Amino acid sequence: MNLILIKILKNLTTTIIISSFIIFIGNISYAQKDKQKLQANKNKIENEIKYTNKLLEETKKSKQTSVNQLVILNNKINNREKLIKTINTELNNLNKQIELNNTIVKELTNDLKNLKDEYAKMIYYAFKNKNAYDRLMFLFASDDFNQAFKRLKYLQQYSTYRKKQVELILKTQKELNQNIEKLESHKTEKTALLQSKEKEKNQLTKEKNEKDNTIKQLTQKEKKLLKTLKEKEKAAIKLQNAIEAIIAEEIRFAAERAKKTGMKTKTTIFALTPEEKKLSETFATNKGSLPWPSERGIITSSFGEHAHPVLKGIKIKNNGIDILTEKGSKARAIFGGTVTRVLTIPNYNYVVMIRHGEYLSVYSNLDEVYVRKGDIISIKQDIGLVHTSQDESKTELHFELWKGKTLLNPASWLAQKR
Repeated sequence: MNLILIKILKNLTTTIIISSFIIFIGNISYAQKDKQKLQANKNKIENEIKYTNKLLEETKKSKQTSVNQLVILNNKINNREKLIKTINTELNNLNKQIELNNTIVKELTNDLKNLKDEYAKMIYYAFKNKNAYDRLMFLFASDDFNQAFKRLKYLQQYSTYRKKQVELILKTQKELNQNIEKLESHKTEKTALLQSKEKEKNQLTKEKNEKDNTIKQLTQKEKKLLKTLKEKEKAAIKLQNAIEAIIAEEIRFAAERAKKTGMKTKTTIFALTPEEKKLSETFATNKGSLPWPSERGIITSSFGEHAHPVLKGIKIKNNGIDILTEKGSKARAIFGGTVTRVLTIPNYNYVVMIRHGEYLSVYSNLDEVYVRKGDIISIKQDIGLVHTSQDESKTELHFELWKGKTLLNPASWLAQKR
């Protein structure tokens, strides 16, 4: 009796360990958080594509092919490629999950068979030796009280583990059914993703063809593009000169104020009051998380020098970033501060400068302005209406960021999500 029970318990324990291990793997194999993160990223990209389509439709109202259309198409193609890449990642994860679930189903099926076989052996042994299992006979045949107590314990354990064997069979059967359902669900999800991927690939091909046609049309307007580019360069130089003159003046005024209080300062940097210094430090700590100067939009021209999207061998220099947004959009302050200047520059319309200690944010190409010099501004406060070009049907905000006399790349200061 002792050896039989030990063998049964050993086999039963091994089975429980194997089943528990498989169930554990099934629970951790496909992290729900990763799936949710991928889905959130996918939704974000899809929303950006929808918004880009809206901007493209607005731009197409001009009935004239423009560089802006090409920039929007490039943005949309990039987002479409990101979407396909995300779908591929989802498919890879799903294939791993399907493969793992197949293994789990196979192992659980084997476990279930082993459990049932073990249980059948236990029932058969109990039936075959039922006379030997008569409690009273078995107990009274003991040599002493200690042996009777041990025999009673064996009988109790045998009965308990028979019940546990039934419970484990039911639990394994349930786990097997759940994993089969998961497997079928994953296969359905995979089919849907493959269809989605094929759809996105077809759409990407169409967009690339549209881009090629747009480039061909724009190439035929080379002279006009060069003329427009020169006008923009002249306007950019005027804006830069105006900003630098205003910054130099602000530095001089700050130095004069500091001199009156007996504070020494360099003529190339701002002499900051304790309040302005604190504001500057706070501004700096928010690098990478500042709100966008428009509620929605896409960057159509990045900071620094880069190639013209159409004209070969031509470089474009941008002192800030250009943000394409929808008609009726407002420019808003990226941080609290004081309005330093409101001025007008040809091709940039109204320009608003806001000082944040030693930092300055510049908002150009505004049709209307809601603030005046000296106004105290709060973060995300509307400061003006972004201009909409009648020729190109585009609404674009030019935004610059300075630290004293040094230009900064605004994209590295703004939040990734807006």
